[in-house]
Amino acid sequence: MTKNLLDELKNLLQKDERLISDGELLKNKIIELALKIDKDLIELLLSDKQMKGVFFTEVGKATIFDKDKFIKFISNKQFLPDSYTAFKKKIGLVDEKDEFISEKADVVLSWPYKDCVLEGGMTKEDQKRDEIFWNETLAPDEISRLLDPKVFTNAKRIDKDGEHPLCHSELDSESCFKTDENGDIKDNLIIKGNNLLALHSLKKRFAGKVKLIYIDPPYNTGGPEDTFTYNNDFDHSTWLTFIKNRLEVAKNLLRNDGFIAITIDHVELFYLGALADEVFGRNNRVGIVTILHNPKGRNLAKFFSPNSEFMLVYAKNIEVAEFNRVIISEDVQKRFTEQDREGSYRYVPFMRARTVWAREKRPKNWYPIYISPDLKKITSEKKSGYYEVYPITNNGKEMAWKNIKETFDALNKKDYFIAKKENGKIRIYHKYREQQVYKNVWTDKKYQSEFQGTQLLKKLLGANLFSYPKSLYAVADTLKIMTSDDDIILDFFAGSGTTGHATLAVNEEDGGERKFILVEQLDNHIDVCLKRIHKVLQQSSRENDFVYMELAKWNENFVEKIEKAKTKEELKKLWEIMKEKAFLSYKVDIKTVDENAKDFEDLSIEDQKRFLLECLDKNHLYVNYSEIEDEEYGVSEDDKKINRAFYD
Repeated sequence: MTKNLLDELKNLLQKDERLISDGELLKNKIIELALKIDKDLIELLLSDKQMKGVFFTEVGKATIFDKDKFIKFISNKQFLPDSYTAFKKKIGLVDEKDEFISEKADVVLSWPYKDCVLEGGMTKEDQKRDEIFWNETLAPDEISRLLDPKVFTNAKRIDKDGEHPLCHSELDSESCFKTDENGDIKDNLIIKGNNLLALHSLKKRFAGKVKLIYIDPPYNTGGPEDTFTYNNDFDHSTWLTFIKNRLEVAKNLLRNDGFIAITIDHVELFYLGALADEVFGRNNRVGIVTILHNPKGRNLAKFFSPNSEFMLVYAKNIEVAEFNRVIISEDVQKRFTEQDREGSYRYVPFMRARTVWAREKRPKNWYPIYISPDLKKITSEKKSGYYEVYPITNNGKEMAWKNIKETFDALNKKDYFIAKKENGKIRIYHKYREQQVYKNVWTDKKYQSEFQGTQLLKKLLGANLFSYPKSLYAVADTLKIMTSDDDIILDFFAGSGTTGHATLAVNEEDGGERKFILVEQLDNHIDVCLKRIHKVLQQSSRENDFVYMELAKWNENFVEKIEKAKTKEELKKLWEIMKEKAFLSYKVDIKTVDENAKDFEDLSIEDQKRFLLECLDKNHLYVNYSEIEDEEYGVSEDDKKINRAFYD
């Protein structure tokens, strides 16, 4: 591999004697000359094709030096040791000049790795190595390669009867996936692999097509290892980078009228809110819902005992996004006792009896309505022998009707209005369709994770296989409010598969054809997820299935073998194989490593694992689709056909 941009620039700048002292580059001097647009510095940078492409822009026949980009690059902590200053050990809100502030109207969340992409995933093993961050300015090539669409493998279609080959014809690749008349994939999908890379792979077919993203990411609470099976103890700035990378690509997958719902507890709530404000836009924040998921709380809490969590909801574009008019409360549901072809309804008074609806405040809503003696006919036209009814309360207060006269006339069809005689007075009622006001505090017992998450899953699978799954109904009600028909729901922290289960359950209830896309990295999570969705299919009255695929591994195979190794001898053999078949980091000198084999042997097994993980080039964890024809990767013809069907 060629040297990266950072090293190339260091070597280039060392050619200018003004920039060196005691063999070291002078950061302040470089910045000073850049600010002055120093002629010799500019000519030096232009002499290198790579530097010209990164730090200069062609405008017509002119070549423009991007001074700000260059200075930002030079100031990066990876370029020179003394450049890691203002942000060291400090995370906070800054203005555009990177000055920390306590209160200001326009702020963004800033942290050391904000302009970076984090290589790692969400496994606990990622805690055992130094996280690698690719800076968006310093390492555009590395980031592009990392995020290239990946090859899918081990694809299969699964229905209630079990597994089946994905493609039905050896000649027709289009028969692999179910598609509509526009060529859009209409399959439920479960994908195993690093979710950031999977999201970038999904962009080809699903950009702008997902109606709802529902995610339950690591809360970063530092939970014990026997409680959480994923990395729940990120460094704070690492966690922010981890989430930001994923939210940015997730936004591209949403429809213009789509929503994203993110659950979190108090530990990262404020930072996640500021981050989501930045990614989706503060104006697109729909609200924050408090969900009482554990009424008993935690017995050993030192201060407040947490018994609730939060769901942050954002619209892609709040101007066009809308909630459905559905009922999620059983108590509210019981009030709608009438039924017609359009659904459930109840009759409610047409008169507004609140002070703000007094006659003098709503003069256009004050007019007479005429009712026939048998109470069957209702009109705004004066009729001889009809009752003349005004919006007047029992104690004589003059109020207003809910609609002005013109709207009343438009609504007055069939049995939309009815009249009743009550205590000697004529009262007018109108149809009120099934709906409810959605409160931002959910306390219904169906949202309790112990009974509608843990116990529900245990009953479904016959064993307690997953820690703290979400309540099925917390997810299902979110789907009811924000999705319908054949909408696509995406969950890239799939866990036990609650979102997939909820999608199938809501479809069963309302006859919808919603589709889910679930992404999960961990083996045990995928195992539970597949068992769960298969069990739900078996219990369903509808014919349904899903497609399972994995990101094709390369270096990831070695990562997993390193993590599972029990002895130093296993690791020693792995190193020999890695030298031959793995993609190693350009920083690794195999000869030097072998010459210092004794030092390696003296390390603890954990440090040996850490070292071998660092040797791997994380850009090659999975096989890029652009290299599917490379014989070195050994992609089968069946896999090639499936990938062509997906991407092309």
